[in-house]
Amino acid sequence: MAEFAYKAASAGGGLVEGRIEARSRDEAIRRLVDQGLTPVGVFDRAAAPAAAAAGAAKPSARRWALGGDKPTRTEILALTSELAVMLRAGLPLDGALRVLLGMDHRPPVSALVSQILESVKGGTPLSRALAARGELFGPFYVNMVRSGEASGQLGAVLTRLVEHLERMRALRESVVSALIYPAILLSVAVLSVLAILIFIVPQFEQLFRDAREALPLATRIVLGAGQLVLGYGVYLLAGLVLGGYAFVRWLRSAPGQRWWQAQLARLPVLGRVRHEYNLARFARTFGTLLANGVPILTALGIAGETLEDVQLRDAIKGVAPKVKSGGRLAEALAATGSFEPLAINLVRVGEETGTLDKMVLELAAVLDRKVETGIKRGLTLLEPLLILGLGLVIAVVIVSILMGILTVNELAL
Repeated sequence: MAEFAYKAASAGGGLVEGRIEARSRDEAIRRLVDQGLTPVGVFDRAAAPAAAAAGAAKPSARRWALGGDKPTRTEILALTSELAVMLRAGLPLDGALRVLLGMDHRPPVSALVSQILESVKGGTPLSRALAARGELFGPFYVNMVRSGEASGQLGAVLTRLVEHLERMRALRESVVSALIYPAILLSVAVLSVLAILIFIVPQFEQLFRDAREALPLATRIVLGAGQLVLGYGVYLLAGLVLGGYAFVRWLRSAPGQRWWQAQLARLPVLGRVRHEYNLARFARTFGTLLANGVPILTALGIAGETLEDVQLRDAIKGVAPKVKSGGRLAEALAATGSFEPLAINLVRVGEETGTLDKMVLELAAVLDRKVETGIKRGLTLLEPLLILGLGLVIAVVIVSILMGILTVNELAL
């Protein structure tokens, strides 16, 4: 028998902590449920001392961890998961929110839960309380909760919402993780070139000074670049920072987004992967909303608004009017030119068999796999290209210096 520490919600909404002996974690959870408790956290006592010591040593550090003055996506996901567990176990909504309020969260998270609890206690539906904080939850989240309230299955709907958010986070993190190594290679390339221009090239200035006009063009360019970096490096850095800031601000505007996304779409491999990523996001959001009883026109509008791709978002906006006027969804999607035949066929099968939500979610799973495969293929091409590019730049600088040395030797003879 192993000993487990637990946190659980009582029937009255209070938070209970204690220990329980069981053969496994699953058995411990079952025994807590049999006692009328709703498990919030159950963990092996063998791992508990270290975690407890860390928490006791730095309570303020844990409470004021990185995340700013607003709840992060990860914290919203954790709150949703915990709330779903307690609602499925039969705890009333206000009681579940009280339990969440009593748990160890950062102050912004506790403040959010407290505001939602006050709204719910005042008779406001949960969906409306969340809609008032749309910058944190968004229309997709709010409509999922609204569908759960309408069907009386809020706990089950929140569970599906957690699964959706987990998949979206996993897909987003796989994309970010895949870009880390290329970003490191690019940074090393830039730093290596700067190091050569700042520390190595100036060593040859005295040697080349008298034969400046006779030097090869490549050598003169390298020497000029070195002098530029040494003499005006601070101004160049300030100009790059200010220019980059202005460029990023422009990219956040509507014209900037359209221009940048058009450039990305033209890239050989990345453009296709990015398009499939956005299609997967649309399909998963759309299918999840349909599975929870949200009307198709409402689901189309919400799923389209969650897209970052402006062109695809505009294309999706034209689908709803065609469906509203009696057209088939498959034909309306095909008319946009943004969906491949596989997607159109799956949607058509879903319409004909009455399983549109399942077919769209299946499409999302297929697109997720294609995105992961596309990222791996893109990295297979990108990494050698970056390494070759770094080697080529350094080789050009070295060869330019060697050519200058040979020229000086010929003049000396």
